[in-house]
Amino acid sequence: MPRWPEAAGLAPVLFLVMAGEACLAQSATPGTVVLETIEVTAEKSSAAERLGALPGGAALVTSQDMLASGNLTLSKALESVPGVVIQNFFGGNDQPRVQVRGSGLQQNPVERGILVLQNGLPINRADGSYIVGFANPQQVRSIEVYRGYLANRLGATVLGGALNFVSPTGIDAPGMRFATSGGSFGQLGLSGQAGFATDRLDGVFQLDIGRRDGFRTYNSSERVSVGGNVGVALSDNVTTRFFAGYANLGFDVPGPLTKDAMKADPRQVSTGPTVTSAGAINPGPNVVRDRPRREASQFLIGSRTTATFGAQVFDLAAGFTYTDDTFRFPISSGVRVTHGGDFTGVVRYAYKPDEMALLPLFEATAQYAVGSADRENYINQSGATGAQFGDSRLDASTLSLHAGLNLPLSDAVTLSPAISYAYATRDNDDRYDRPTRPTIAYNPARPTMLLPGGAVATTSTSYTRSYSGWSPSLALSYRTDDGQTFFAAISRSFEPPTHDDLLATVNGTPNSSPGRPNPANPMLAAAAFSTPALKPQTATTVEAGWRGRFGKLNWDAVAYYSAVENELLSLRDETGASLGAMNADRTRHFGIELGLGAQLLDRLALRLAYTYQDFRFDDDPVRGNNRLAGAPPHLVNAMIQYWLLDNWTIQAAVRWSPVKTLVDNMNTLLADPYVVVDLRSEYRIDDHFTVFGEITNLFDKTYASSTLIVDQARSDQAAFLPGDGRGFYAGVKATF
Repeated sequence: MPRWPEAAGLAPVLFLVMAGEACLAQSATPGTVVLETIEVTAEKSSAAERLGALPGGAALVTSQDMLASGNLTLSKALESVPGVVIQNFFGGNDQPRVQVRGSGLQQNPVERGILVLQNGLPINRADGSYIVGFANPQQVRSIEVYRGYLANRLGATVLGGALNFVSPTGIDAPGMRFATSGGSFGQLGLSGQAGFATDRLDGVFQLDIGRRDGFRTYNSSERVSVGGNVGVALSDNVTTRFFAGYANLGFDVPGPLTKDAMKADPRQVSTGPTVTSAGAINPGPNVVRDRPRREASQFLIGSRTTATFGAQVFDLAAGFTYTDDTFRFPISSGVRVTHGGDFTGVVRYAYKPDEMALLPLFEATAQYAVGSADRENYINQSGATGAQFGDSRLDASTLSLHAGLNLPLSDAVTLSPAISYAYATRDNDDRYDRPTRPTIAYNPARPTMLLPGGAVATTSTSYTRSYSGWSPSLALSYRTDDGQTFFAAISRSFEPPTHDDLLATVNGTPNSSPGRPNPANPMLAAAAFSTPALKPQTATTVEAGWRGRFGKLNWDAVAYYSAVENELLSLRDETGASLGAMNADRTRHFGIELGLGAQLLDRLALRLAYTYQDFRFDDDPVRGNNRLAGAPPHLVNAMIQYWLLDNWTIQAAVRWSPVKTLVDNMNTLLADPYVVVDLRSEYRIDDHFTVFGEITNLFDKTYASSTLIVDQARSDQAAFLPGDGRGFYAGVKATF
């Protein structure tokens, strides 16, 4: 009888895989640091069961839960996990806004707020920043989601949580697999995988190539990912796995539109403000002239060695990444070129004297990340790299320590106290040695006509900052005989700023470069950079939840409230130009994360993920108790799947934002509600070949999939990022 993968019932929230799945070598679940498969038996629990026992928000999504798609974005991969809000920017493999519990919400693009791991090692740089496009859901065996304080055990120093992208191994994915797909908007994809396994050695190697022209004018994107891992059993209780990977990402940035322009033609791009006799209208970037684009690559190499001695497990990991990132922003920010390397070392220890226990009695983690990067800033002159106006050496280090207990007070009740400590440094050596920084500007009335060049006096941007903080937590959980779990927890979180917070270009406009707030005045004294003395963001969070199953119904519900101090906000003005980062004095985040799964009939199953977000300033002198912009108050993802035959599946997916979403912190501009419906189908021809098809945005809805987030907006501002129109995709998968 066909059913959703047993996980599917719990897929929205609890876990998306159950008995029969092997526990993956690179999992970060508690006590899961062995590099061999662990078959789910009465003696040994799966990663999903361990996640289900955690006293907090957690989920596991496997590749089997991701129905084949011609354009498998991160938002599609995680659409059934509540609390993880992913808003697509440009429809491809670019830079969607990813936020969990509001962490890093107001960055444009989002480069902070969650810890992103690949096989338990961070792809975040040492200062906490990351490029989300490097995370490729096409190449995962599973994705582990840790919301809130649960990520502290992984070395996280954030409010939101962590995502761990787990690769397949030669043990769980032997043989060869190929897939190719294509469809609307010039979408083409090709992927391949080969795995092998012997008694003491296994390995897997992967390749994924994707490109698309995009829905909008000036919207192309490309990504190439290659990688692999090799595992060696050195003895019966010591194993090592080596990893290597390379990702190359490039995409155009078509930018935002005004609401009226988006409704008239969502494919177009902005040409910047229009000058009228009454002043400039429709403020926004001139995409046609500035041609914003990002090209980034990252090389990763690492290893994990696990040793098991009875009830004790030791895990040693080390990784190095080299990142090369060129981001051509609109003229107001210019061209930012960053390249450098980061090293991470991790030591984990778990003690589990009771083999039947789901969680270890004691667990400890020590993680140290250190890195440096060279950053150059250049003027964006009509889409080309112009004169240099900045040169910095950015150094960062972050030490994270964590220790926790899971004390059984009875067979059903567990008390889980834990403590984390973090120490971070952020240093910038301003190496720009010229007395002035050049500026350029265009005539606002004729935006392709250059005005006389200018210059502003050079002011050093060097800084030396250090941050430290303790993050204790205390949780109590009650687990019934039938597997239901009730929990409550109180925790602290600590998040230091990144270099992108501490060093920002300012005083640019849609027609002038940083340091030139008035295009017509080339010699007006103004700073080109802002280096605010930011404080670390801290929060106290209380949360409670209930997860379990009854018959063919499964659920996972979590409610949380965070009192945040010094929340890090990256602000933009009414034109979209950067204002730099600031600390809000006090904010509060309240949310509900609800997931449901049900086997309605033998051939019919349902999944539902609902996220409620109410993030507000707390008696702010300027913004009062306004809502923080950018967070959809309600977000519903629902999927219904029907098996026409044992080998033929059809699925309908709905993404519903039922109320308006605020664009600015002054709460004056809002994005409209929307409903988007996708249809997908998959047919298994035989044991080797499967074909699939997909229609996205079935009713061709014109809507804003995301927006810029600004402090004070105008009603005619270009702030809305259109979602893709109706698209058709098809492909074939082969397994040997």
